[in-house]
Amino acid sequence: MNSKTLTFEMVTPERVALSRPADFVVLPAFKGEMGVLPGHEPFIVQLQPGELRVIADAELISFSISGGFAEILGDRVSVFAETAEMASEIDEERARQGLEKAKAALRRPKDSLLSVEQAAAMIKREAARLRVAGLKRRRPKGGR
Repeated sequence: MNSKTLTFEMVTPERVALSRPADFVVLPAFKGEMGVLPGHEPFIVQLQPGELRVIADAELISFSISGGFAEILGDRVSVFAETAEMASEIDEERARQGLEKAKAALRRPKDSLLSVEQAAAMIKREAARLRVAGLKRRRPKGGR
């Protein structure tokens, strides 16, 4: 590996979601998106639900993650995510239903089993899943 690439690894409690060299990584950090190129300063960042993008060999690989944290050390980016789903793995209808359930919980918190905080987090998570799932329709066959 030369200094123009990163070593990228993303793990969840269930699996290694992706492990490969990368040219550029975009993380859904709590204070906004954070781009990582080779030579980045060491950093630890908390992640929020959102889209995590990896660019490797001119290919864009997108994941919906539900939070976690990332460590950048040398030219290595290690992501520890609660969940990570590629667009092809997301059930759009289930994500839509989850989003509607969370919105309903916010409209009528007394009638819901979810707290306001849980409903707000669920909205972020399901909206990110729907956004990433929508990418599979916009990309040519063979793309991730």
